[in-house]
Amino acid sequence: MQNRFSLAAATVAASALLAACNSEPQTIQINKYDAQADELKNAAPVAPPPMAVASRIYRCSDNSVFYVSFFNDNTATIRTTQDGIPTQLTAANGQPPFTAEGYSVSANATDVRITAPGKNNIACHE
Repeated sequence: MQNRFSLAAATVAASALLAACNSEPQTIQINKYDAQADELKNAAPVAPPPMAVASRIYRCSDNSVFYVSFFNDNTATIRTTQDGIPTQLTAANGQPPFTAEGYSVSANATDVRITAPGKNNIACHE
């Protein structure tokens, strides 16, 4: 008797699940209007980000260390720790030194002079 009841309950449950299924194909309406389509089509091409041309670690005469990356767009970044926040430097007219507020790197070279907050024109070597 127990098995008949379990079998009947399973049959009723399966029938209820199948009855809930709709075998009709479902149509999904997609809005084809893009409000920015014309603006994007007429937009100027996006310039690629600058490429790094050199990444150098400098040890300076006062035993400080600087991490400097140089890029192909006449910019550089300088960090005082390897994982530190970089400061963006630029070279006016594409010619060194690379400078920013309180910072200066004389060139993209093995031997440079660096100015940073608390450090004034110190000699540094890669």
